[in-house]
Amino acid sequence: MNKKTLKDFNYEGKKVLVRVDFNVPMKDGVIKDDKRIVESLPTIKYLIENKAKVILLSHLGRPKGTPNKEFSLEPVGKKLSELLGQEVLFIPDDNVVSDSVMDKINNLAEGQVALLENTRYVGGEEKNDPEFSEKLSQLGDLYVNDAFGTSHRAHASNVGISSNLPSAVGKLVEKEIDIMGKAIEDPERPFIAILGGAKVSDKIGVIENLLDLVDKIVIVGAMANTFLKAQGKELGKSLVEDDKLELAEELINKAKDKKVDLILPSDVVITDEINEDAKGLLVSIDEIPNDKMAVDIGDRTIEDIKTALEGAKTVVWNGPAGIFEIEEFSKGTFKIAEILADSSATTIIGGGDSAAAIEKAGLSDKITHVSTGGGASLELLEGKELPGIASIEDK
Repeated sequence: MNKKTLKDFNYEGKKVLVRVDFNVPMKDGVIKDDKRIVESLPTIKYLIENKAKVILLSHLGRPKGTPNKEFSLEPVGKKLSELLGQEVLFIPDDNVVSDSVMDKINNLAEGQVALLENTRYVGGEEKNDPEFSEKLSQLGDLYVNDAFGTSHRAHASNVGISSNLPSAVGKLVEKEIDIMGKAIEDPERPFIAILGGAKVSDKIGVIENLLDLVDKIVIVGAMANTFLKAQGKELGKSLVEDDKLELAEELINKAKDKKVDLILPSDVVITDEINEDAKGLLVSIDEIPNDKMAVDIGDRTIEDIKTALEGAKTVVWNGPAGIFEIEEFSKGTFKIAEILADSSATTIIGGGDSAAAIEKAGLSDKITHVSTGGGASLELLEGKELPGIASIEDK
């Protein structure tokens, strides 16, 4: 990796602005999952040990540029204090930064940690407004981006600040780039991708890029329906992107030309409606009635995936195999999670729903790397450069 990392600076007595991703699920002010806070601890602890004055910046939810108590980072500050074992100074301010915030920051001691209010309270954050990033930059001497999950967006608190201050990537971002980057640039082979989710349109760039890189590609979830229909299958009431059938056909042909093995479901679980009480029925892909829809992959498809992954050295998975939030239609997604957990390959989960499924199955510790950023990891898989990382100083 050619970006500056934490080791490239001396932090003693320096005020260090750290963009973290504390966008945690919260209900009525209670944090439901603190994984993202835990993921930021190695960088924060490193800076504390190296006598920095640490100033943390994050967004939470979508307050849309106006202060809103519901999206305050105050509960995050309390949770972080617990996890760090030291008091974190939360500095609430509807403008995020002001003279009084500046005074408090200037009074920080070495090794002390402060957390500012939700950066998205200010409209200039998502617009990457130079005036807002300038105000934020005045709070610090150095900048560290440790928020992989927002690195695919050019905002004031990442790209904006890094154009004003000496900058580095934190430990979490470094790990993400190393593992995901290596998988894309120099994977151990056979390299297999499993892509799921609802829409082909969300992942066109990913599929096109991966067809140049992988040995096999497995397509599941509703996006597989579009490919199956392009092959002439009858899908009943299943979700299909009819305007993408030609594209799906092109991708099928591209896979043939590149000698990439494209694996689609051979059987599916069907139902007539999607709700908690719905019952599923297992049928071959050629037997879907007009009034039913496919909502999960079937047992034979699960076996096909298992066979396809035998001997794999690198596997990337992004997107569920069905409507896994409903137990009746979750088997395929959880079976893929188990196959990956049992694999000796380097296994990478590209954030989002797949990460949630691995978490729910309790298998996270059996996966090489579970990415913290759904959108950011997808853009990496597309071969795109992430602005929040591109803007960090080169070594």
